Amino acid sequence: MRLVVIGNGMVGSRFVEDVLRRDTVGKYDVTVIGAEGCEPYNRVLLSEVVAGRYDLTSLTLPTPHHPRLTVLRGTAAASIDRDDRVVTTTDGSRHRYDQLVLATGAAARIPPLVGLDSGTGTLPLGVHSLRSIDDAREIVAATLNSRRAVVLGAGVLGIEAASGLAQRGCAVTIIHPAAALMERQLDGSASRVLASAMPELGIHPRVGVGAEAAVVANGRLTGIRLTDGDVVESDLLLVATGTIANTELAAEAGLACERGILVDDSASTADARIFAVGDCAQPPNGAMGLVALGWDQARALADRLTGTAPRSRGSDATSSDIVRVKAHGLDVVTMGVCGGSRADDPAQRTLSLSDPDAGRHVEVVVSGDRLVGATCIGAGQLAADLVAAYTRRTPVPSDPARLLLTALSATPAAPTTPDALPDDSSVCRCNSVTKAEIMTAHACGARSVDDIARATRATTGCGGCKDEVCGLLSWLNEHAPATAVV
Repeated sequence: MRLVVIGNGMVGSRFVEDVLRRDTVGKYDVTVIGAEGCEPYNRVLLSEVVAGRYDLTSLTLPTPHHPRLTVLRGTAAASIDRDDRVVTTTDGSRHRYDQLVLATGAAARIPPLVGLDSGTGTLPLGVHSLRSIDDAREIVAATLNSRRAVVLGAGVLGIEAASGLAQRGCAVTIIHPAAALMERQLDGSASRVLASAMPELGIHPRVGVGAEAAVVANGRLTGIRLTDGDVVESDLLLVATGTIANTELAAEAGLACERGILVDDSASTADARIFAVGDCAQPPNGAMGLVALGWDQARALADRLTGTAPRSRGSDATSSDIVRVKAHGLDVVTMGVCGGSRADDPAQRTLSLSDPDAGRHVEVVVSGDRLVGATCIGAGQLAADLVAAYTRRTPVPSDPARLLLTALSATPAAPTTPDALPDDSSVCRCNSVTKAEIMTAHACGARSVDDIARATRATTGCGGCKDEVCGLLSWLNEHAPATAVV
């Protein structure tokens, strides 16, 4: 059976790997059509490249080499003929399919500001988005001659990008028209604590004010005019105002699209032979934008197409709604119920501790005897403890205020040691990799973080588990020497 996948990004490549791993009877011959000319890479860590903590080569993801797999890199799909079941590419080649998976991802959203639209489809010099390896490379090069930068948008990516530019020596102004930074995750109190920590890092937040126009001279950016009339001088603008799903191909083929390609809970479109996963897809719950959600879709679709029973995930809950900000000097972790616009649920109890002078804010949301949400700024080990309680669904104390005692203590509780961590606990939550799976990989000879990544995919998501994997690996090397399996 001919399976064609359009898109070779983080979700498309993961889906292909999942299908080939499960397809032990050789049901599918797989063709992947990828517009980018490189191997798939970890797009989540592009802000870490801007900050200088990763180089571009370290972002490459493990890819399968398989006799039933053909990958066409640097080749874009031009059209889908649903009647003839053919995908035609921009070079004129035709690829027949029995089943088709769309993983076309999303593009950076460029706001309709005066000065950004030159009428030629290109942005003025000095204006960038951060969506691809090429974008990251251009931004790093631009910082060599830039000293004043503006980041438009203070969601997770905007704050990470601002931190990266500050690490590169730029004085950064971050502009956000909403009333709170990261308003999907933070309420006003949490936002104010986060904003108060930024100036020490070379980042100056302007919250509650938007951008009105880009000031351009001779085709090059010189500043940003704000809605309050101020002009912020800048020679580099990084736009982080969200994404737009790549739905053009699907829409031209007659598939229903709104913000994304409409799919049901099993990733099926209205055409029984066509599926969509990742940022381009719009499932019934509307969830889009987090790679862990796309990987969940890819995994479930691979199970369905190959007739494989869904994999057990141990005792931990799915944790695709955990957000960790990767920004030097800014310790922000949120999970579950959080943010200023959350619904008022009388069954939920909220307790908070806010200490702006110490750069610390902690809020926990409890329903019954379970932690259903938390916001942690400057909370250190407490954030890790709350993530563990949230994902493992462990009962909270009868007095939930005890959850905050670590934040109040002058001597925080010691972190859980690897030997005390249950074997079925998730270490890499993006990929649902447990301690037991890492121990198995170690027993099979995995001695480095790269070895563990190749064997289990741990650390290939948001990167937030890397320290935990390193600690577990060091403990295993000391206490459980690897024994290769023959």
